[in-house]
Amino acid sequence: MPPIPSDARLLAEELRTPLRRIYRQLRRDAHDDGIPPLRKQLLIAIIDQPGIGVGDLARQENLRSPTISGHINAMVAAGLVKRTNPASGDRRRVGLVATAQGKSAIEAHRKRRTDQLAQALANLPIESRNAIRAAIPALNELDL
Repeated sequence: MPPIPSDARLLAEELRTPLRRIYRQLRRDAHDDGIPPLRKQLLIAIIDQPGIGVGDLARQENLRSPTISGHINAMVAAGLVKRTNPASGDRRRVGLVATAQGKSAIEAHRKRRTDQLAQALANLPIESRNAIRAAIPALNELDL
């Protein structure tokens, strides 16, 4: 790993606090719909990758399969996810897909977060909004 320039380290230190505050504020109302944050994260992954298996989901989310299985069972019971028949001949391989209710819950969650962020941005002066807009391309280049 090459040495980190001091200006990059200072910028990272300056960015960390507002990013953490924004993230916390966006998560503050995350429990209003009754779906815990980890289950929302899993549901989003399932929506993005229909048919993903429990093992693949566990690896992707860096969690153990038994942990994921417990959450999936609860999500199935809540009507957010359903298991699919295996596409291959291996009957042990069951895929996961989001139900209409699960997709609707994530859409509502995303809308609430977008509205919350939009309201906060609307409260800023136009110059500040323009500065944030100008920073987006550089932020999108970050590879963490």
